[in-house]
This record gives sequence, structure tokens and C-alpha cells, in this order.
Amino acid sequence: MKQLKFLYTRSVIYVVALAVAVISMVSLRKCQHSHAGFDTGSAETDTLDVAIEYSPLSFYTYADTLGGFNYDLLNYIAGRHGLTLRFHPVVSLSQSLENLDKGSYDILVADIPLTYQYREKLNFLEPVMTDRQVLVQLRDSVTKKPPVKRQLDLAGDTVWVIAGSSVADRISNLSQEIGDTIYVRPDSVNGAEQLFILTAMGQIKHAVINERVARQLIKDYPQADISVYISFSQFQSWIAGGRHPWVADSLNSWIKQAKNDKAYKTLTKRYLK
Repeated sequence: MKQLKFLYTRSVIYVVALAVAVISMVSLRKCQHSHAGFDTGSAETDTLDVAIEYSPLSFYTYADTLGGFNYDLLNYIAGRHGLTLRFHPVVSLSQSLENLDKGSYDILVADIPLTYQYREKLNFLEPVMTDRQVLVQLRDSVTKKPPVKRQLDLAGDTVWVIAGSSVADRISNLSQEIGDTIYVRPDSVNGAEQLFILTAMGQIKHAVINERVARQLIKDYPQADISVYISFSQFQSWIAGGRHPWVADSLNSWIKQAKNDKAYKTLTKRYLK
């Protein structure tokens, strides 16, 4: 009961935090000014609708402060190139991909591994960082050690992943590598942070999420273990929609430029080291 009460309270806080984020972003939007950086015949061409994942690494709120590696990097690029950003905080990756395809957003910004299978389906932009996936599990209450010590130990077991993520493909490949089935439970409601917490509180057995997010969260949940790696390091990229043809080419160029700037090195030192 205590665990369920905790999760309910955490969910309420999470929803409130998202609401605060939206309100804060609307206020910021009103304070910004557009700068025509290109001519495509539309008054709104210098405004990008950005679906951004609410996570400890991508975007977060703390008191009245907005931050996160992806959030800060986007704002830096926008400031350099005269863009106005209209942010839409999201949790469900699968729903966000659907809305991107419908033209609701110009880009989707999240902790998304760039894989061959997904490159064929989606318009990935220039990578912004590297990361890898880890298994989240509870330590044994007696031995204080994790039950799963290597990938082979997952044979016949079940792991939860974010629905719409390429992580499911990685689990499928891992099943073939170890010669046994690993069952996948795609979650279309929760993001990486929620899957981590559900595992740490014993509500689900295993989850697979990005390591950088897991390392941020494990500070508050020492009973969890993230020592088993599920993938090698992979490029992490944003995804462009097809609403404005110039978006992908422009952002690819601007991301490459930003990665050579001192500001990018400052952000990586602050969020990724």
C-alpha cells in the first residue's frame, strides 16, 4: 500500500510538473521575438513546434527553472539563428511519433537511439550525443546484488520498454544472440523516468532505458541496479517531421555548427559528464 500510495503521489506531482512546464513555456513564448532567418513565404516560418520529452536529461523543471541538455541546446541553436521555439512537453514516445507524422510538430526531441531499422522509417537529424541502454532491476534484498548479472540471464524473462522506441528491436536482436526468448512489454503511457521508478518500487520486474537517464535517477533509488548493459554506445538524435521542408537540412547544419562551439562543450560537461 505504501508503494502504491507513493506511486500515486509521484504521478500527481508528475502531472502538475508537466502543467507548470507548459505554463512556463507559454510565458516564455510570449516574451520571445521572431527573427526572419529565411524566406519561405510564411509569417510563421521562423517558429518551430517542438515536442520535447520530459525526462531528467532531455527536459525538466525545478522550482521556476527549466533545463535539460536537449532543451538548452535547442535554445542555443534558436538564439543563434533567429528562431522562436514553441515547446510541447510529452511523455508518450509512440503518441508523439504519431503526432509528428500528422504534422502537429516540426521536430521530436527525446533520448532516441539512432538505429538502422529506425533510420529507414524516420528522418533522424545530426546526432547530438551518444548513449547506451541498460537493464533496470532491483537488487536482492538479502545479497544486495542484482539477480540478473549478464545478458544471458534474461533468457525467458520479460522486460518493459517505451512503446515506439527502437529498444524493442535491440531486445529482439539480443534474443537471437543468446538463443532464447526475451519477452518485451511496450509501455505506451510511461516514459523512461516512470519505468525506472516502477522497477525501483517493485511494480515491474525489469525495464530497459538509456543509461544517462538511469544514472540521474539511481541517485534517489539506491535499491535499483543498472550494471547490466543491453547495447553498445549509440548515437542519439532528434527526429524531423515533414511539415516544413527546410527544417531537416537547416537543423542538420546548425547542429553540426553547434557541436564545434564552446557552448556545446559547456552543456556536455554540465549534463553528460
